[in-house]
Amino acid sequence: MLLQSQTHSLRPLTTAHLAQTMTLLELTSAELCQKIEAELSSNPALELADQIRCRHCHRRLAQTGLCPVCSRPPNVAAEQPIVFLSPREDFRTFSDRLTGEDLPDDNLMVAEEDLPAYVLRQIATELAAEDRPLAAHILTSLDEDGLLTVTLFEIAHFYHVPLSRVENVLHMIQRCEPVGVGSETPQQALLVQLEVLAETRPVPPLALRAVREAMDLLSRRAYPELGRLLGVTTAQAAYIARFISNNLNPFPGRAHWGESHDSPDSNPTYHNPDVIISCLSQSPETQLVVEIVAPYAGALRINPLFREALAQAPAEKADQWQAHLEQAGLLIKCIQQRNHTIVRLMQRLVVLQREFILFGDAHLSPVTRASLADELEVHESTVSRAVSSKAVQLPNGRIVPLSKLFDRSLHIRTALIQIISQETQPLSDTHIADLLDKRGFPVARRTVAKYRAMEGILPARFRQPRPVFTAK
Repeated sequence: MLLQSQTHSLRPLTTAHLAQTMTLLELTSAELCQKIEAELSSNPALELADQIRCRHCHRRLAQTGLCPVCSRPPNVAAEQPIVFLSPREDFRTFSDRLTGEDLPDDNLMVAEEDLPAYVLRQIATELAAEDRPLAAHILTSLDEDGLLTVTLFEIAHFYHVPLSRVENVLHMIQRCEPVGVGSETPQQALLVQLEVLAETRPVPPLALRAVREAMDLLSRRAYPELGRLLGVTTAQAAYIARFISNNLNPFPGRAHWGESHDSPDSNPTYHNPDVIISCLSQSPETQLVVEIVAPYAGALRINPLFREALAQAPAEKADQWQAHLEQAGLLIKCIQQRNHTIVRLMQRLVVLQREFILFGDAHLSPVTRASLADELEVHESTVSRAVSSKAVQLPNGRIVPLSKLFDRSLHIRTALIQIISQETQPLSDTHIADLLDKRGFPVARRTVAKYRAMEGILPARFRQPRPVFTAK
């Protein structure tokens, strides 16, 4: 009975801790600062401790810590970044040193693009003019999961066109990013994603059958039953289920699509980074320094005088004062957990994307939130929350969404742009796919068409041949 009562008493606290940590994890540094300041003004149990600074670089430090930059070990490998929390409120960023006219274009937050517009932009150059109303009808009939809420027959009947014509338009839409968008069911979305995935990488032979015949077993993780249905061992069935879980999404609208999808603002505005990456030297082997902007890092604490006064609190105030104390303690713990999670995330992410950080878009490695979550042994939603709405300043001064470091197609699109910029005669999408394959990027022709549309590049028949100048 004692164990049972302890379990019940701890569960609400644990739930509150987890819920508040997840909420704080989604906040940008500016939003977290506002949250802390609001709590400081309303909770007498919370206070700021005196700050100490590094005597060399004058960075503000935690109460019991050395300067993470000035006191770094001399024998640390160059690939391992120096990652630390920094209030940073009194340090000017790269963009602070520039005038409005000098700011790079990357520092402008663009208006958020909704899913229908994002998909339509990808197929605009391939879509016949008479089919545009059909595409618009399909895309405006999507729910928040990216699934179609009307039947194709209804659309065909409304426009008095053959059903096959509507199906052809839907086929184009389903192969846009996010793949499977416009499907009528989660099962259909998974089947489309498997078909597209099979064009560029090996897919377990029985994955298609598992999706077609065993959606219920997959959702329940009933691997022994799935194995019996497919005629394989339980371990093989579990492998197929993990492949489907790690690579497919039954709700395409919830996927991370578009570079501006995470942007919370609808108006262009300058913004401050949540993470600042700099180099210790100019050499290619330089060690990277990663400052995670954490407002009031190391300064937030329980007011010791309030804790002492609680023992002598009037009876009518005791419960309220105790609630203030518990709320302050919970907030401090949750902020520490938030910061710890982001530090772990950036320690690994900066190692994986070191080439991109130093040398640009063409060097971006294809990293997914799911794979990083597996490495860190956290849930994928934790990584998604930590990345959401945040910006990172690169060593060259560019400020980009942190989600850009998870853009799996950026390096391929960069190579595509380079190929097209060097063409003397317009190259077909098939030819471009062959050239990309030679560079180590095996993609299908329609994937080339999709990436080309995402970059606003016209099809070959509309591109003008480049003049060739010969020396006299």
